[in-house]
Order: sequence, then C-alpha cells, then structure tokens
Amino acid sequence: MPVRDWLIGLSQNAKKIIGEDIKTVEFGWPIGMPVSRPLGGRLYEVRSDLEDKTISRVIFTIYKSNMVLLHGFIKKDQKTPKSDLDTAKRRLRKFSQKGGKK
Repeated sequence: MPVRDWLIGLSQNAKKIIGEDIKTVEFGWPIGMPVSRPLGGRLYEVRSDLEDKTISRVIFTIYKSNMVLLHGFIKKDQKTPKSDLDTAKRRLRKFSQKGGKK
C-alpha cells in the first residue's frame, strides 16, 4: 500500500491526473511514451505532469497481466533518483519472493 499512502498526501488535482495516467497505462498496456517508459529489470514508470510544472512518477511491474504499483514520488531532477529506483527494486524483490501475493 505504499503508493496509496503516498497518493493520499497529494492534492485532489494531482491524484486525479496520476489516477488517469495509471488508468491509461493499465487499460492500454503495452503503451509507451509519453505516458509510460521502461526502466529495465521488469520495471516501468507512469509519467505524470502535474500543476506548477511538477512531475510525478509511479514505478510499476507487470505480474500475470496485472499492473503492480511499487513506488511513487515527485521528481525533482532530470534523472530518476537512485534511491527511488532502489526502493522500487526492493519492493519488486519482496513481491516476487511472496509469489506475487500482497
């Protein structure tokens, strides 16, 4: 539930934009730029442009045709921060070890 917890703290408008982008990826999969991009290692990102030129990313994986949201964050630099990528990788490993069970 980490992505849900992160989303709760965002503005209503940001939640709406991110939710729409997640829905676009989920129901249009496979989909590419500008909404989604592969990060490698079974990881992908949902790319959302929010108000005031703020950018958010939700990192996810695909498991048995399902979109599994692993990590969400507000992007401050051009490159995805290593710490955010590491968090998503750690959650993917944990998810995979449980056999995909939440």
